Amino acid sequence: MTVDDRLGRLDVRGDQATMTFRRRLPHSIDAVWAAVTDPAERAVWFGTTTIEAHAGGRITMMPDEPPVAPSAKEMTGRILTWQPPSGGRAVFEHEWHQRIVEEGVVRYELTADGPGTVLVFTHHGLSTRNAQGFIPGMHAYLDRLAAHLAGDQVQPWSDLYGRLAPAYAGQS
Repeated sequence: MTVDDRLGRLDVRGDQATMTFRRRLPHSIDAVWAAVTDPAERAVWFGTTTIEAHAGGRITMMPDEPPVAPSAKEMTGRILTWQPPSGGRAVFEHEWHQRIVEEGVVRYELTADGPGTVLVFTHHGLSTRNAQGFIPGMHAYLDRLAAHLAGDQVQPWSDLYGRLAPAYAGQS
């Protein structure tokens, strides 16, 4: 994987898949950490989020999109790792409980890279079928994160998803 892969990758083992994205963002680790963990910033690129900012705390997320019933979109979990930026590294990891998919774990790992930050996002525990459906959606959310950080207009998730989904067709 290069320093910044626009497309995510699915690693399939048995009946489970791990979705991985690696993005280099031209913003400080502190700015990226805030965009990923501050509920007000997450609201811009992801949706309503509540976070108890410590390991063992709770996280609840309600994405603005996709356009499905709130009961299908809501995600909850316990924060497994909460390591704010220190020494050029930060980690935010939490459980992913959502009615429509298998339970999993999501991890945002940040590493300072000069004036920028390398973000490695992983989502473990999805079935291959669900991961194939989720990967263009997560790509869209990460593009929205990058736009937010750049101060650009955040595009509608459904527009981005529609443009990205064909690039992932048949990926496993």
